[in-house]
Amino acid sequence: MSGVEQGPGPGRADDARGRELAARLTTVRHRVEEATRAAGRSDVPTLIVVTKFHPAEDVARLAALGVRDVGENRDQEARAKAAETERLTGVQAPDGPAAPVRWHFIGQLQSNKAKYVVRYASAVHSVDRESLVDALSAAMGREQARRAESGLQERDPLDCLVQVDLDPRPEQDRPAGIGARGGVDPAAVGALADRIAAADGLRLRGVMAVAPLGLDPAPAFARLAELSAALTGTYPEATWISAGMSQDLEQAISAGATHLRVGTDVLGPRAPVG
Repeated sequence: MSGVEQGPGPGRADDARGRELAARLTTVRHRVEEATRAAGRSDVPTLIVVTKFHPAEDVARLAALGVRDVGENRDQEARAKAAETERLTGVQAPDGPAAPVRWHFIGQLQSNKAKYVVRYASAVHSVDRESLVDALSAAMGREQARRAESGLQERDPLDCLVQVDLDPRPEQDRPAGIGARGGVDPAAVGALADRIAAADGLRLRGVMAVAPLGLDPAPAFARLAELSAALTGTYPEATWISAGMSQDLEQAISAGATHLRVGTDVLGPRAPVG
């Protein structure tokens, strides 16, 4: 995984911005490699590049640089960006094998947006309530019916992760805004996982968490690893641990993260799209 080569996929990465992304991507991949070795692991975590507030042109550049997984946390932006990425790359079916990237939805999701998310997302990392499970399952049913009626290939099941709230502090003691990050209490992970596993069109993949703001992330990630181990005891295929961002990816890798969500360190400071 050392270095960055322009892959065979669509898009261009030979302009100034592409060269900037290549350099940043090389640095992040080196960090991931070093942390993986330090943790004594042979499996390298999947890098999900979070493209929030960056244009579809950057997604196309990333695809040309070999990035396969990108993340978004707002449906309206993600929906438009997925469509524009298709236009730029000339590749349709964003969840199909020929797609330039796989889209991971990682933010808080309103149930009424489920019908849109299933059209472009390969995975939803932020499942935090039963009503969202039901909405995603229903939306998947409608999406498969739409595809069948249009003569399109059936899409793969939607990969779903249980988002866990790992902040041990009472709500009133948390930094402003931290409560909006979402997640279920650790004690509720099993019940929500059962709901996902039983839902049509969904595939239980594992757990996800954001490290509590202002605290050492290591204990939170260790707790997430414990929850993952308990979950795989019941669902052996639910092995994903989505944890770690630009500032704490080393601690996440040490705790066993299989998927990292990195934005700023790859794409640089974010400027709003449009």
